[in-house]
Amino acid sequence: MRAQSGRLMDNIIQTDAALNPGNSGGPLVNSRGEVIGVNTAVILPAQGICFAIASSTAEMIAAWLIKEGRIRRSWVGVAGQNVPIHPRVARFHRLPLTDGVLVVGVEPESPAVQAGLREGDVIVAFKNQPVASIDQFQRCLVAAEIGVTSPMTVLRHTEKLDLSVTPEEWQPSVRRN
Repeated sequence: MRAQSGRLMDNIIQTDAALNPGNSGGPLVNSRGEVIGVNTAVILPAQGICFAIASSTAEMIAAWLIKEGRIRRSWVGVAGQNVPIHPRVARFHRLPLTDGVLVVGVEPESPAVQAGLREGDVIVAFKNQPVASIDQFQRCLVAAEIGVTSPMTVLRHTEKLDLSVTPEEWQPSVRRN
């Protein structure tokens, strides 16, 4: 499921438990009375389909909010989309995956620019871990990556390049042009 900003929301539970507008934040419990989630959203025209954030995610978010007063995310400054990698190219470079993230945009003065990333590159690994989708890449960009220089493997045409990228903290209130 995606937020209005487009960011992937992990560990979402779909439920048919009644949730009325304004009732978000209440617990979702199982038949044993255990809290398994926090009710979050309802799709009104969808006949009562509701969503909850998993309790493990809610606990992690609550801990960060208590510790720092906010949630931090890292950012590299790319817009991407999932693409298949030609099997011959994947075989030649001994890639474990046949999909990657096509860089369709690079923010000016971003960590991606500083790393040498260009539009048309295909991201295939971050921190030596294969990356097959934009969602998987976003999951890699956690708060712990802020300020940490990490290896990123990309394909540029048929060439495989190892770049170093240092994610920055995402500042949603800063308008980037």
